[in-house]
Amino acid sequence: MRNLGFFNKLVFFLNSLFAFFLLVGYILPYFPPRIFPPASVLTLVIPVLLAVNLGFVVYWLIQFKRQFLLSALLIAFSFFNGKTLYRFGDEVLPKEIAKTENQLNVLSYNVRVFRSETYNAQAITKGVTQLVADAHPDVICFQEFSSHNAPDLKELPYKYLGSEAKKINYGPAIFSKYKIINGGSLDFKSTFNNGVFVDLVKGKDTIRVYNLHMQSLALTAKLDALEEENTKSLVGRLGQAFKKQQEQTGLFLKHQAACTYKKVVTGDFNNTVYSYTYNKIRGEKKDAFEEKGSGFGRTFIFDVIPMRIDFILADPELQINAFRNFDIDFSDHYPIQAVLSF
Repeated sequence: MRNLGFFNKLVFFLNSLFAFFLLVGYILPYFPPRIFPPASVLTLVIPVLLAVNLGFVVYWLIQFKRQFLLSALLIAFSFFNGKTLYRFGDEVLPKEIAKTENQLNVLSYNVRVFRSETYNAQAITKGVTQLVADAHPDVICFQEFSSHNAPDLKELPYKYLGSEAKKINYGPAIFSKYKIINGGSLDFKSTFNNGVFVDLVKGKDTIRVYNLHMQSLALTAKLDALEEENTKSLVGRLGQAFKKQQEQTGLFLKHQAACTYKKVVTGDFNNTVYSYTYNKIRGEKKDAFEEKGSGFGRTFIFDVIPMRIDFILADPELQINAFRNFDIDFSDHYPIQAVLSF
C-alpha cells in the first residue's frame, strides 16, 4: 500500500470491498438463510462479483502491481471448490451415447404454463412437442406445468401431476415411459411452489425421481425493472424467499432420507450453485452439467447474465453419460437433458 498513489489506494479499497463480498458469497451456502436473510442475495450476484474482481485483476496486472493477487486468488478458489460458472471441455451430448438397457434419459424444463411474450400458444405447443421428439426422453420433469396447451405426450403414458391436497392451476409434473408404482407431493406450505416425486420401474430397478420447484424469487429478468423497486424492499423480499427455500429444502431432505431407492433430483431451484438450497439438496449427488456439460450451462437469462438455476442431480451410484443445454426460448427458462446409467 505504501507504494500506491492516492487514486490506486482508493481503487484497492474498492477492490477489497468487492473481494470481501465475493468471499461472503462463497461462504453463504454453508449457513442457513434464516441467520441473516439479506446476505443471501449475494448468492445471486456471484457472476457479477466474479466479473468485477476479474476487472481488478486486469487493472493491477497492467500496472505490474502485486495487488492483483487478492482477487486472483478468490477467482481461482471458485475453480477448486467445484462451483464454477463455466465448465471447460467438450459437451457430451445424449445423441452421442449408445442406448443400453440400464440407462435413463431425463429431460427437465420449466415451461411457464406454456405461455410466452414472444410466441403464441400454438407455436409453444408445437415447439415443445418437437423438443420431446428430438430428445427422446424416458422421463420428463416439467415445472409450472399446465394441462392447458400442453403437448400430446402419448409416448410417455405414465404421469404424476400432484396430489389432491395441492389443487392449484399449475405445478410440477412428471411423465414417464416406464410404469410409476408410487407418487407423492411434498406439499410446500403457503406457496404455489411445490415438489413431487415418483418411483418408476425399469427392468429390475426402481428409481426415485424428484421434481422440485423451489420458492420463486419473483424477479423480472431485466435489470431496469429492478431499478424501479426500492432496494430495501427488494432485499427484504428476496431474504424472505430464501427463508422459504430453506424450509422447503428441509422438507425435501427429510423426505429423501426415508428413500432406499437410487435417486434422481431435477427441477428449478430458483437459486444458483452458490446457494444454501443447492448445496443442501445436492449433498453428495453428482451434478449432470458439471460431469458432462460445457460452457456457462445457462438455464435462465437475467438480462445479460447467464444463470444456472435448473438442475439434474443423481446419486453417486449412478453414472452421468451425457448432458445437454437446449437453446429453446419458449419459456423464460431453457430445458436441460441428461442420460444416466445404473
